[in-house]
Amino acid sequence: MGGFFGVVAQQGCVPDIYFGTDYHSHMGTVRGGMVVYAGNTFHRSIHNIQNAQFRTRFEGAAKRFAGLNPNYGMGVISDQDDQPILVRSHLGMFALAFVGLVTNLQEIVDELVKDRHTHFCELGKDSAINTLEVLAMLINSRDTFEEGLVYAQSRVEGSCSLLLLSERGVLYAARDRFGRTPIVLGEKEDGGHAVTMETAAFPNLGYRRTRDLKAGEIVALSLDGVRTVVEGREESAICAFLYVYYGYPASTYEGVGVERTRYRSGALLSQQAPVEADHVAGIPDSGVAHALGYAFKSGIRYARPFVKYTPTWPRSFMPPDQSLRQKIANMKLLPVPELIEGKRLIFCDDSIVRGTQLRNQVGRLFKAGAKEIHVRIACPPLLYKCKFLTFSRTESVMDLITRRVILELEGPDADIRKYRDPDGEPYKRMVEEIRRRLGMTTLAFQRVGDVAKSIGIGPRICTYCWTGEDVSLAGHGGCTGHCACCADRCAMERK
Repeated sequence: MGGFFGVVAQQGCVPDIYFGTDYHSHMGTVRGGMVVYAGNTFHRSIHNIQNAQFRTRFEGAAKRFAGLNPNYGMGVISDQDDQPILVRSHLGMFALAFVGLVTNLQEIVDELVKDRHTHFCELGKDSAINTLEVLAMLINSRDTFEEGLVYAQSRVEGSCSLLLLSERGVLYAARDRFGRTPIVLGEKEDGGHAVTMETAAFPNLGYRRTRDLKAGEIVALSLDGVRTVVEGREESAICAFLYVYYGYPASTYEGVGVERTRYRSGALLSQQAPVEADHVAGIPDSGVAHALGYAFKSGIRYARPFVKYTPTWPRSFMPPDQSLRQKIANMKLLPVPELIEGKRLIFCDDSIVRGTQLRNQVGRLFKAGAKEIHVRIACPPLLYKCKFLTFSRTESVMDLITRRVILELEGPDADIRKYRDPDGEPYKRMVEEIRRRLGMTTLAFQRVGDVAKSIGIGPRICTYCWTGEDVSLAGHGGCTGHCACCADRCAMERK
C-alpha cells in the first residue's frame, strides 16, 4: 500500500522525516525515499528496502541532509514506483509522492499521448508506465499547483493521496477524494507542522495530532502555518481493512483508535461465534488484539502458543515471491509446546487471503499435539480483489481461497452475491469447505455489520473487498451493500 510523512519545520526537519517515515515501514517493503529542499535545490535519496530496514538504508542520507539544515522535506514508503520523483515544469521544480491505486492509468495515458508534445519512455517490453509521471503531467497541465492537484484527483479512478513539495517552500497534502487512505495533521510547540498517514509517528517526535484531513481536502503547509486550499467533504469511505489489519495498533484514523477497534472486534466475534476452549490466542501480530478482545468478553484465558521472532523477520505477505512469503511465515513463528499439547485452542487472525499460511500453521499446531483448533477471522470472507489499494500481493481474484472454493462448488458462472449473506446456505457451504481444506476444527468469520460496529463511524467505511459494493457509486450515503449498523441486506443490494 505505502505511506508518507511530510514536514515543514522552523528548524532542521531531517530527523523528523527520517524517523517519521520509518514509522510507516509496515506499509511496504519495496522502495523507500526521502527528499528535502535546501540551498535553492532539492536533495533526494531512494533505496530498495526489500532486504534491509528503512533506517539502515537511509542513515547515510539522513546525515548528509541534516548538514543542509532544511526546513522542508518528506519521505515515503512504496510498494510501487520509485518515490518521490522530481519534476521540472512551468510551475517550477517540485517533488511528488502518492499512495493509492490508479485503475484508469492507461486511459489517462492514451488521452495524454494524443497531444503530440507528450510522450512516455518504455525501457523494455515488460516496463510499466510510472504512475507518478502521469500524475505529474496532470498537475502540470494547470496554471497553479492547487488547480493541478484538484484536476489530477478528479481524473483518477481508484484512489490517490498526494504529497507535493514545491521549490517555493510549500508542502501540499491532498487526501483521496473518497478518503480511502488517511492523512493527519500534527504540530509542534515550536511551530513546526507535519502530515502523516500513521499517527503512531507523532508522539515520539513531539507532535500533537490536530485533525484528520477530510475526504478530498487539500492543505498547504509553510513556515507561516497551515492553509486549506480545497475544503473536504464529510462523506468518506476509509478502508475498513486499515482497522482490521493494515494500520498500526497505536494509530488513529477519523478519531478512532486501531487497537481499541480490534478489541471491540474480538469481543463481537466471541458473541457471534462462541466455542469452548482452554485458551484464546492471536496469530502474531495483528490477530493478537482481536484475540484479547475475544478472551476478555468470553472469559477464556489468553495465551501465546505461538510467539513471533521479531529481530529479523518482516511481515510475511510483503515479499513478491509466494514461496519466500511462506518460508518467512513459518520461520518467524515459534511454537510453545506446553501451551499446545492436549489443548483446545481458539486462534484469532485478521483475514484469510490464499489460506496457504494458515493451513500450514494449523498443521503445525496439530503436529505439536493440539486437541482442537478453532479459528476466528476478524473480517468477512474476502470475495473481491481491492480496486482502490494494493494492500496484498493478490494478482487475480482467483488467488482468493473463497473464489477457488466457489469455482469448485458452482463453476465459473456462480453468482458471487449469494456468498455474501452469512445466514445463507451458499455462504455456509463455502465456509465449511474452507474449514475442511485448511484442516481446522471449526471456522467462523466476522460479519460486515460487526466490523462497522467495531469501528463506530457509521457508513463512512469502504468494505468493497467483502461486499463488492463501491461506496463512491452508491449515491445514497455511502452504503456498502450492508447497512453499517447491522448485518441486514440493504434495499440497494436486493435490486
